[in-house]
Amino acid sequence: MTPDGPLSLYQASVRPDWIDYNGHMNVAYYVLAFDHATDRLLDHLGLGQSYLQAESCSVFVVEAHVCYEQEVREGDRLRFETYVLGHDDKRLHFFHTMYHASEGYVAASNELLALHVDMTSRHAVPFPRGPVARMRALSALHGALPVPTQVGRVIGLRNRRPGRPAD
Repeated sequence: MTPDGPLSLYQASVRPDWIDYNGHMNVAYYVLAFDHATDRLLDHLGLGQSYLQAESCSVFVVEAHVCYEQEVREGDRLRFETYVLGHDDKRLHFFHTMYHASEGYVAASNELLALHVDMTSRHAVPFPRGPVARMRALSALHGALPVPTQVGRVIGLRNRRPGRPAD
């Protein structure tokens, strides 16, 4: 991580059991790898597993969007960059980019919206002050950077309305 760039908190290698019959990483394992990057972000913010154990609160992902850009294969090293895009008193909006570590291309991206939850009531509650201060600082820093092109993407066929058959 550079002081003025996205967070770089996670790296991984594509494991043999992540490979599908097409010879590349299966879609489910992209989500798993992004989930590990999310865990690192939550730890960085003070909202990880130790926070859950101490405060009986956690963070639940309520929406996620994955864009697959270029395949990765067994043994490929991956690196992740994370942006905090915004937050309010109960929600956190963030974004991960997965890169092929040695070749530098974007393999995939993951945009997420998460909710802060009291684990006893299973209801949304406001974030505590410490994590809010970290989120505020990161969203200000990352808000000054170019927004990744995949942020806010919508799935669908261009020039087609949902529910209508293709020509």
